[in-house]
Amino acid sequence: MIADWSELAAVLDADRTDPADVDGLPRASVAAVFRNGETAGTELLFIQRAVRHDDPWSGHMAFPGGRHQVEDASAQATAMRETAEEVGLDLAPARPLGTLTDLDGGQANRRFVLVSGHGFWLDGERPRLQPNHEVADVVWVPLQDLADPDRYVDHHYPPADADFPGIRLDGPDQVVWGLTLRFLGDLFRRLGRPFIVD
Repeated sequence: MIADWSELAAVLDADRTDPADVDGLPRASVAAVFRNGETAGTELLFIQRAVRHDDPWSGHMAFPGGRHQVEDASAQATAMRETAEEVGLDLAPARPLGTLTDLDGGQANRRFVLVSGHGFWLDGERPRLQPNHEVADVVWVPLQDLADPDRYVDHHYPPADADFPGIRLDGPDQVVWGLTLRFLGDLFRRLGRPFIVD
């Protein structure tokens, strides 16, 4: 096992409840949701975004999340609300683990947005998820699979006509890359584990 909940909580930053619109910057939040898998240790939840012609991240793998709304009391609240909306998962009973380093999520379209990653641990059985229209698929991926060099690929991103590092999952066209890969890189660095990007 790469990490259990106590190791994750030890390396993530203490949970923040700062307003999601701090400094007036465009903000978004994502939820990194972990649980103890039945066979392969700790696993992490990913969504595959629905295919839409007007979405630059159409079909991409990501953590559930999205833009801050005025009713969100904090960046963490944004991640929780978006997770409930996108996959029907209530994170209120989950154990908050802390946060990852904030990242610029607008590099692909040159529109700056500060994205914060919030970790949560789910106890018990794998929850039944109900994806909304924004989500094509949901998958739980063992951390050990994300650390497997045999899954590392060069992912071609047509709008930029360039290749980027990525991790191939089991489903067709399911590659973790870009912002989500950078969040994973931050996590694996904190855990002191080798990873595709450092």
